[in-house]
Amino acid sequence: MEEKRGSRRMSLSARLLIKNMNDASAKAEEVEIDVQDVSKTGVGFICDRPLEIGAIYEANLQIWTKEVIHAFLKMVRIEQTKEERYICGTIFIGLPEIDAKRIEVYDLLGRIQGEDSGQ
Repeated sequence: MEEKRGSRRMSLSARLLIKNMNDASAKAEEVEIDVQDVSKTGVGFICDRPLEIGAIYEANLQIWTKEVIHAFLKMVRIEQTKEERYICGTIFIGLPEIDAKRIEVYDLLGRIQGEDSGQ
């Protein structure tokens, strides 16, 4: 998949809470995902079920500090793999500035550590 983000990416492990935001009576379903990267602009992950481009999903992402960020993700890209899995690209919708700053600070620390180790 072609890189389209301007922000550096970082890896986390998490679960995605899938909830149809257009149906108030719909129950949320927790789906396990393999987070590939997260930046202050969005999340990239792999999951076993097809999701809908343009749909908005509710997510609870556990970050490196073990805190949970409650966020809404808009699906912007999906690519199906040969293994019947789905590579998904999302952008944050209305992410609170404090949570965006948490991600930004972690990104900065990762860059500094990478420079110190010669990467």
